[in-house]
Amino acid sequence: MAEHRYKSSSDFEGTLKFYKNIYPATTNPRKSIVNQPGVKAVHIPNTSGKGAWEGLNIYEANDEVRIYVVPANGSGSKKPLKK
Repeated sequence: MAEHRYKSSSDFEGTLKFYKNIYPATTNPRKSIVNQPGVKAVHIPNTSGKGAWEGLNIYEANDEVRIYVVPANGSGSKKPLKK
């Protein structure tokens, strides 16, 4: 797809089930992030702090399920804003 963006080969529920096995909800609580008709989206935080990613956004829109890996502050392709 694009940088940090991936298309899932499963449906929304199947994708969530896959990530539930890798990142259990007991240690990685899910948060609904979209409230629009026809769009489902969930954020799974990286609670371990390991790696250069803040979390995952899994979303379904237009009959496609996509995954966005949220880069940790300063580790994305964009330069961090200076104060």
